[in-house]
Parts: sequence; structure tokens; C-alpha cells
Amino acid sequence: MTLVTFIENLTSTVTEIGWSLFILAWAIGWALRGSPIPIFRIKRGGQDLLEDAIIAAFFLAIGSTIFYLISYIASQVS
Repeated sequence: MTLVTFIENLTSTVTEIGWSLFILAWAIGWALRGSPIPIFRIKRGGQDLLEDAIIAAFFLAIGSTIFYLISYIASQVS
């Protein structure tokens, strides 16, 4: 296994896990926020999950770009 292959495998695995967690948090956030539960604290928790999921998606996109750039540079060097 070369360094480039290792970096590409690591990048795809981390990105896949990150997007899966984003989708899970997004779904749970909307489920809590839209639930007919009359407890405001639970609805606010859903809103907080949505906000955190959006921020996480932004940083995941930035991180994926950086990982791809590192992989590209490593493939050009070796």
C-alpha cells in the first residue's frame, strides 16, 4: 500500500462517516424540532442539532477539499 492509496482510503472513509453523521443529526434535529411535543426545551434541542449539522457540513466540505488537495500533492510527489 502506497502513501497515496492510504491517504485516498482514509479520506474516503472519514468523509463517508462524516456525511453519515451529518445526515443523522439533520434528520434527528428536524424530527425533534417538528415534533408535536409541547416541551420547548426539546424543540430547542432539535434546532441546536440543525445548527450544529449545518456548521459540521460546512467544515466537512472544507476538510474534504483539504484532504483531496493533500492526496493530489502526495500523488505528484511520489
